[in-house]
Amino acid sequence: MEAFYSDQFVLPLPAGHRFPMVKYALLRQAVERDLPAIQLMPAPLASPDDLCRAHTADYVQAILGGTVHDRVMREIGFPWSPALAERAQRSVGATLAAAVSALRDGVAANLAGGTHHAYSDKGGGFCVFNDVAVATRVLQHQRMAALGRRLRVAVIDLDVHQGNGTARLFQGDDSVFTLSLHGEKNFPFRKEASDLDVALPDGCRDDAYLKALDDALCQLQQGFAPDLVFYLAGVDPFEGDRLGRLKLTAQGLMARDQRVFEWCGQRQVPVVLLMAGGYGHDPAQTVELQLNTYRVAWNHWLHLKKIQRPQDNLPNG
Repeated sequence: MEAFYSDQFVLPLPAGHRFPMVKYALLRQAVERDLPAIQLMPAPLASPDDLCRAHTADYVQAILGGTVHDRVMREIGFPWSPALAERAQRSVGATLAAAVSALRDGVAANLAGGTHHAYSDKGGGFCVFNDVAVATRVLQHQRMAALGRRLRVAVIDLDVHQGNGTARLFQGDDSVFTLSLHGEKNFPFRKEASDLDVALPDGCRDDAYLKALDDALCQLQQGFAPDLVFYLAGVDPFEGDRLGRLKLTAQGLMARDQRVFEWCGQRQVPVVLLMAGGYGHDPAQTVELQLNTYRVAWNHWLHLKKIQRPQDNLPNG
């Protein structure tokens, strides 16, 4: 199982900024320590041409060249810097590389990603480029050129905030199904229409959440058969998250992850794991929750390998 990282590009944020930039390096260190068999890979750069498959050329050029308007950066929530531009490119590159790896091996990951608030011509909510949209469009272009048909993609977005940018970018496209479980009263306050939106009340706990997820996955199953799943496994539904407003426990989050990976496994659909949000008071706790998701993903990968190579389990002689 391959996982791609870009945490060496640290944004020069002002003191007291609420975005937990440190969590990405901490997560990579935790994966190295606790799951050493996962192959960690540096994220490649997404090319400007790749970015323009989901974003306008003017927006891409403004971000990469540092000519973006201050108003646009305020909506994103970061000051512009060369590190921001490179990190944004590599975060998208990580998701694209992970998608290629997942199509080959069944599951792969980006130790960041899930930047679902970015639209074609602007960013928002700490999201510069929309990594899922770019990766989807690049892969669909390649699949069409090679096989004459479009890759069918499902986006299972379980970050606590609705994936408004992703929903908007794929509206009216029957080759992509967007599913979002999110806090009804949480950011973004103006939401877009996903193919399936499940809005949850403040204080929603494990049982109600998991029931809603089961129902949503059932609806997805009935209406769509994906070739690839992007799973945004935000841990901001956790009860201790500063920005979440839901009340899931650590056990509830792991049960959520197991449901998604089991759903994909039962249908033999490759899955790309993206970390999306997590804003706990203690970054170490956020990282531990995200590491739990990697434990579930790793067990899923091992199960896939066992199915694919049953001869490995036969006794010698």
